[in-house]
Amino acid sequence: MNSASSATPRIEVAQLKVHYGDTAAVHGIDFSVAAGELVTLLGPSGCGKTTTLRSIAGLETPSSGRILFDGKPVYCSAEHRNVPTEKRGVSMVFQSYAIWPHMTVFDNVAYGLRVRRLPSTQMRQQVEHALDLVQMRAFSDRSASKLSGGQQQRVAVARAIAFSPEVLLFDEPLSNLDARLRAEMRVELRDLQQRLGITSLYVTHDQEEALAISDRVIVMREGRIEQIGTPEEIYAQPDSRFVADFVGCANLIPGRLREGDGKLSFETEGSLSLAVAANAALRGEATTLALRPAFVTLTHAGAGQVPDGIIGSVHRRMFHGDYVQYIVDWPAGKLIVRRPPTEVFAEGSKVIISFSAEHCVLL
Repeated sequence: MNSASSATPRIEVAQLKVHYGDTAAVHGIDFSVAAGELVTLLGPSGCGKTTTLRSIAGLETPSSGRILFDGKPVYCSAEHRNVPTEKRGVSMVFQSYAIWPHMTVFDNVAYGLRVRRLPSTQMRQQVEHALDLVQMRAFSDRSASKLSGGQQQRVAVARAIAFSPEVLLFDEPLSNLDARLRAEMRVELRDLQQRLGITSLYVTHDQEEALAISDRVIVMREGRIEQIGTPEEIYAQPDSRFVADFVGCANLIPGRLREGDGKLSFETEGSLSLAVAANAALRGEATTLALRPAFVTLTHAGAGQVPDGIIGSVHRRMFHGDYVQYIVDWPAGKLIVRRPPTEVFAEGSKVIISFSAEHCVLL
């Protein structure tokens, strides 16, 4: 697991537990978020990610543990300390946007500043600045009920950043948008977060979204943390079968690790011996090898020699636009392979399968 920074983290969660009656939603988790970092809590529904976020916001009361901002506790069960939400310096963007339809765009963004009793001149400056940041100033006088979903999402973000919070929390903010707009808004949110340098914690169940926008990703499962790492580490070096299968697509190949003549290999149940990297044994006794479909190369049989190539046959071909997915029969069963649409292999054709030992992850 990566540590966010050697300096005091902006957010620190220690041994956080949350129960609903006899049911444990979060099981004593630990993590930190550095100043200016965007960290994503990623996992399936019911894994505890939103409960964790709401606990940090002060909207849920944990059962035990500590939550610190800049080294100062905002929640500590041992000290019976629980700082109210409005005094934590956080702002939250919800899945539903929580936009008031009877108000104008300006009044929606200004609402929190009016509650804080800011002078009208200062309030107007901060609202206009926030609307400029999300490219919505031209809509200031428009009724919020006449906005599209993407525009409402921008207003929700403007309202969240208008009072310059120290921490920005996102709870599945893009899940109500269509696929194209969701992809566009990922870029806009990440760009805005980096320009403002604001510490952010983001919740999503969308692994593509998490990998695209995050400095680090925290993968959760059943109230526990499975792995913390950069998007590249989570994708290329999953620590568990769950992470390999949940974050992206992976071929999970059963077998066992073998060592002979000073070299490591993985012997599949189909008696196929696969080369693995020299440091792979550090992961302990392995019974499964994970191989990402994008890391596999296919070559037409008869096109020439391929070092360590394995003969297979294309069972099924599926066109996905940006890539073509192949189901390939090989000695270890069936292998999922993703190649660019410029590389076309007919169903039933013989192919040579190859991949690097560094891309074989032992679980």
